Amino acid sequence: MAGDEQTYDYVIVGGGSAGCVLANRLSADPTLTVCLLEAGPADWNPLIHIPIGIIGLMWSRMFNWYYWTVPQQHMNGRRLYWPRGKTLGGSSAINAQCYTRGAAADYDYWEELGNRGWGYRDMLAYFRKSESFEDGEDEFHGGQGSYTVSRGRCNNPLNEKFIEAAVACGYQRNADFGGATDHGFGLYNVAQNNGRRCSNADAFLHPVVHRNNLTVITRAQATRVLINDKQATGVRYRKGWFGGTRDVQARREVLLCGGAINSPQLLMLSGIGARNEIEPHGIKLVHELNGVGRNLQDHLDISVIDIEKTRLSLRLSARFILIDAPVALYQYYRYGQGQLTSNIAESGGFISSDNNPRQSDMQFHFIATIEQDHGNMWNTIKHHGYTLRICDLHPASRGRITLKSANPRDHALIDPNYLAEPRDLAQMVQAVKIGRQIMRAEPLMEHFERELEPGSHVDDDAAIEAYVRKRAETIYHPVGTCRMGSDDMAVVDDRLRVHGITHLRVVDASIMPTVVGGNTNAPTTAIAEKAADMIIADAAV
Repeated sequence: MAGDEQTYDYVIVGGGSAGCVLANRLSADPTLTVCLLEAGPADWNPLIHIPIGIIGLMWSRMFNWYYWTVPQQHMNGRRLYWPRGKTLGGSSAINAQCYTRGAAADYDYWEELGNRGWGYRDMLAYFRKSESFEDGEDEFHGGQGSYTVSRGRCNNPLNEKFIEAAVACGYQRNADFGGATDHGFGLYNVAQNNGRRCSNADAFLHPVVHRNNLTVITRAQATRVLINDKQATGVRYRKGWFGGTRDVQARREVLLCGGAINSPQLLMLSGIGARNEIEPHGIKLVHELNGVGRNLQDHLDISVIDIEKTRLSLRLSARFILIDAPVALYQYYRYGQGQLTSNIAESGGFISSDNNPRQSDMQFHFIATIEQDHGNMWNTIKHHGYTLRICDLHPASRGRITLKSANPRDHALIDPNYLAEPRDLAQMVQAVKIGRQIMRAEPLMEHFERELEPGSHVDDDAAIEAYVRKRAETIYHPVGTCRMGSDDMAVVDDRLRVHGITHLRVVDASIMPTVVGGNTNAPTTAIAEKAADMIIADAAV
C-alpha cells in the first residue's frame, strides 16, 4: 500500500464487488495511483471465508449495513430487513455465493434501450474474463480469470430429491445455469476456491494489495463528492466513528461503487439529484438530476417450508453441536471438504411460467434446513425441515432511495414499493402454487411430514395473497437507482459517466436499467470489468 499521499489519479468509493475489480484493473498500470475507500472494516472475520458462515453474518452489525426499508404500503406496513455487505468484498463477502448471470435477453434489452455495447455478446466476454471455472474454459466460461467458480463440495442428499421432484413435474435438469440456458433445475455453481468463499476481495483485491500505487483505506465512510464547476475533484470521508473528515483528491476521476443504496445517497449528499430531495435537507443543489435514487428494483421472495420426517436436513441440535460440528471443522480445515463448505442454497432452478424460451421469470433456491426470517434460528433448532424460496425475476414495481437527513451517518430511506403493481402479487401467488407442486412430488414427498409455511389452511388465492403480504422478503438483489440511459431520468450514460458532471462515474448494480434474472454478484463483477476497460480507453483519448 502507498503511504500518506492524498492525491491520486483515481479515487474509488466502496470496496465491494465492483470496487475490488476496479482497484485491481486500474492499479495494474504502475504509472497510475489508485485509492480505494471502504466504509467497513477489513474482511478479517473467519465467518466471511467459511462458506456456511453466511448464517452468522446475516445479522452482523460490524460487517453488514443492517438496513431496513420504510413501512411497505402493500405488505401490511411491514419494514423489511435488507442485509448488505459492509467490508472489503461488500455483499460478495456475506452472500450465498450462487453463481448465476441471468438470461441473454436481459442484457440484450439493455442495449435495445439505447445502451451501446451492453448486449449479451459484449457482456459474455466480461463474464469470461473475470472467471476461472473449475470445469475449464469453454464457450460460456472463462478459465484464466480471478473469480473462481466451482461445483459445490457438499450437497445434502435432499437436494437430489428436490431436483428429481422438479423433473417429475415436467421441468428439465440443468447442470450449468451459466451455460446455454438457465432453464431447469440443478445444483448451483458457487464462488468458492478449494472449499473457501471466493469473495471479490479474495479474487481481485488481496492478490494485488501489495502494489505500491494502490492505497486501501478501511473504516472510511465517504460523506460527499467534492465538485468544482461541475467537475468531480475528490472525496471527503470520515475515518472511523470518532475521526474527523479528510479530503482525498482525484486527478482523473472519482468512481462511485457503493451499490444501489449508497451510491445514490452519496450523490444526493453531494448535491446531485432531484431538487426536492436535496434542498429540504439544507444541502446546496449542485446539479439537478431527477433520476438519482429512482427506479429501485429488487427480487421479492416467498417460501414454502416443510417439516421433514427422515432427519436428513440440517438442524441445530445437540448432536450437531457435539458431534457433527467438530467433524465438519476437521474436514474443512484439513481437506477443504464437508458441511462447512456448504453455501446453504445448494440447489435450485429457473423457469418461465409463461413459456418464454428466452427468459426465465422465476428463480428457486432449495435449502435443506428451515430458513425463516433471514436465518432466524428458532425453528431450525426445533425441527428438521427444508425450504424452497421462489422469487419473481422481473417485477413491475419500482421504488426509490431518498435521504433521511444531511447526516451521512443516517441510513438512506429505502422504499422498494413492493407489490405496488398487481401483476407482481399475482406472480407471487403463482410462485407459491408452483413451489408447492414441486415440494409435493416424488421422491421429495417421501421426506414430507407436514407443511410449516404457508400452512395447510392457506388453500385459495386470497389466503395465499395474504401470506405473501405477511411473509415475503427480499432475496438481496437491489439495483437500478443510478440507471444507465440517455433520457431525462437516467443518471449515467452508457460509459457510466454521471450526466452533467465530468470526471465522475458510477460503477455498480445501481446502473442496471432493469434487474437481471438471477443473482447479481456475477453481473456486477462483469459491469466493473467493462467499466475498467472504458475508463482506461477514455483516458487514452
